[in-house]
Amino acid sequence: MRNTSYMHSKSCVIKGIENGKRVDSRILEERIQEAVSKGYRYIEVEAFGQHGIGGRLWKAGSEKVYIRIKGTPGQRVGSMGFPNTLIEVMGHAPDDVGWLNAGAEIIVHGNATNGVANAMAQGKIYIAGNIGARGMTMTKRNPKFAPPELWVLGGVGDYFAEFMAGGIAVICGYNPQDPENVLGYRPCVGMVGGKIFFRGPHKGFSQHDAKLVVIEDQDWNWLLENLEIFLKKINREELFPELSKREEWQLLVAKTPMERAPQPRRSMHSFRMEVWEKELGEGGLVGDLIKIDPEPIPVIATGIYRRYVPVWENKKYLPPCQANCPTGMPVHLRWQLIRSGQIDEGIDLALAYSPFPATVCGYLCPNLCMDACTRKTQKMPAVDVRILGQKSVDAHLPDLPPMGDKKIAIIGGGPAGISVAWQLRLRGHTPVVFDREEVLGGKMSSVIPFSRLPKEVLEKELERMRKVIPYVHLRKNITKEDIEKLKNEYDFVVLAIGAQKPRILPVPGKERLVPALSFLRKSKQNAIKVPERVVIIGAGNVGCDAATEAHRLGAKDITLIDIQEPLSFGKERKAAEAVGAKFRWPCFTKEITEEGVVLDTGELLPADMVIISIGDMPEESVIPESVETERGFVKVNEYYQTSDPKIFAVGDVVKLGLLTDAISAGRIAAMAIDALLKGETPKVEKKEPIPYERVKLEYFDPRKLKFDSLEDCAENCASCGQCRDCGICITVCPQAAISRVEKEDGEFELVVDDERCIGCGFCANVCPCGVWNLVENEPLEVTYL
Repeated sequence: MRNTSYMHSKSCVIKGIENGKRVDSRILEERIQEAVSKGYRYIEVEAFGQHGIGGRLWKAGSEKVYIRIKGTPGQRVGSMGFPNTLIEVMGHAPDDVGWLNAGAEIIVHGNATNGVANAMAQGKIYIAGNIGARGMTMTKRNPKFAPPELWVLGGVGDYFAEFMAGGIAVICGYNPQDPENVLGYRPCVGMVGGKIFFRGPHKGFSQHDAKLVVIEDQDWNWLLENLEIFLKKINREELFPELSKREEWQLLVAKTPMERAPQPRRSMHSFRMEVWEKELGEGGLVGDLIKIDPEPIPVIATGIYRRYVPVWENKKYLPPCQANCPTGMPVHLRWQLIRSGQIDEGIDLALAYSPFPATVCGYLCPNLCMDACTRKTQKMPAVDVRILGQKSVDAHLPDLPPMGDKKIAIIGGGPAGISVAWQLRLRGHTPVVFDREEVLGGKMSSVIPFSRLPKEVLEKELERMRKVIPYVHLRKNITKEDIEKLKNEYDFVVLAIGAQKPRILPVPGKERLVPALSFLRKSKQNAIKVPERVVIIGAGNVGCDAATEAHRLGAKDITLIDIQEPLSFGKERKAAEAVGAKFRWPCFTKEITEEGVVLDTGELLPADMVIISIGDMPEESVIPESVETERGFVKVNEYYQTSDPKIFAVGDVVKLGLLTDAISAGRIAAMAIDALLKGETPKVEKKEPIPYERVKLEYFDPRKLKFDSLEDCAENCASCGQCRDCGICITVCPQAAISRVEKEDGEFELVVDDERCIGCGFCANVCPCGVWNLVENEPLEVTYL
């Protein structure tokens, strides 16, 4: 019967035979795909043995597609079918109906041959007759989705449910092909999951793998409800009274691993005497032709004789996200805390690494951690750390130690300077901040537009920061002479003065140029008038910010030019493009005139305002003579210590970079100062990132494209390089050689019993986090007498 619910849809007929000649399966599938892409949702196929009809119709998205198959289809009807697809075969179907089905509903108004529902993971298959051998084999179930279902009106063939790992099969036993055995020969071998409802006689099943259980009320109600649906699908509703007698039904389920009867192992001696010698020894098949040394040789070695040994390398490597974050934020540890229900602790942990986790991680950072996420190697979206970052605006301060008598002067209250002061205060020292601006925060407060950073977020983090750093002196223009005095009054001095002096092109008319930082400062206060035509020289991220602010203040024609392909990226570039800014390169400026920018080609780019955004330099007049510079920037060692041992320098005064670079430099410098104050040698811990190939992403759903909550993100973090304590390695070890040992500090470790371990590598092959490594055993030493 034709499915009338699709009658209103756009329909077409695709024929499997043209001009007396059969259409190739590939061509027919291409035509079906093309029809779907053109909006056809009711497709009638006149099949002539073509394979794979109805599978992989993803182009329709969530819209339903109905495939009605007349004639004789070939193998694999509905293979890899999608949840949006309904396939109805108006007769019999050959092998592999629903092979690898991923959600399609398939109705066969007749018999189906071998391999029905083979490796099916989702969807439903309804058979109005009998099926052949190896139906419902190797099925599986993702617990996030409904289990796959196979409904058969008659009986099934041999080897049914072989290696079945999930799903539900219903065998109604109505007019079965073998009235004395509705389950066929040797069903349920290797079955490890799922259920099989069946009605009628059988001749046994794998007792090792499955068992009969009583049908509980919940299961019976499910069967009745869905039986009615099945009979309606195959147009046999009149059979419901006959098939709905509870006493006629039985239920098979897989045995648990603990229920499986242990198989007695044959000893080596028994095997040699009863099998080997009998077949190959004297009097055997080839016994009179060969001489065999009967001495048994161990095949599988343990202990020192193993060729490979597993090593638990927990926390040996950095996860790629942390390795790629300049601040060194341990994002994976935060997700681990959230997975364990410690949401506040996961949010608060960020304050140990940054005073601005919400401002930076949630809004301003290009999120290099997400760029490096292992999930992206398999084209899955990175776990969204921005959600965690934005939640961090409410992070709680840790308990602060008392301030000691060691004082450090920090010149500059931007991200780098505040980072130093923050880390020093967390370590019990007394930081004192000097800044020439009226408010702290540097460019975050004075330059970055509110469109990128909500005002209330920054204010809340600055308020939290003021609770940690009580000594702040604003509107202080510190000179190099002042720094020399501070060196005598403080234990250390940190230069965090940034780069405030704009680079200007040495071209005629340069006096007409408006520095980007000056423009952004005034635009943030709505203190500058912007004309309709604006040209911005320098198409980096700062130039993009200038473009979006110029548009907000009235500019209608905005052009960014650069001498090379622009280095702008991320949210800043997208925002500039969204307001209609044009990007041009390579362009070389020859002159600035009243009319605009003249290029070296002679072309005039009309402009009423020209903004210059090609970078900034530190103000060298503030840098003491004792501090060595190179090309205008302060030279430092790996701890950000300058040539003057009492002076450190961090942030843009050392090298232009991201906000996270500045915060990282502040943290490293603070750790070095803390070590020196304690009489220790500063150390910078360096770890290599874990190789991507060691992390197993097969445990995660590749169809998940976005994350809805902190918990959702945490569950989808692969925890690269750090054990999730999932116990998979313990479960799969064939020798039970791995045990979990609690440590006194509340941590744990996984320990290998060398006398049981055979070095098979199962643990390394299944570990989601990549913490198990299989390495070659140490070679045996041979002593010669």
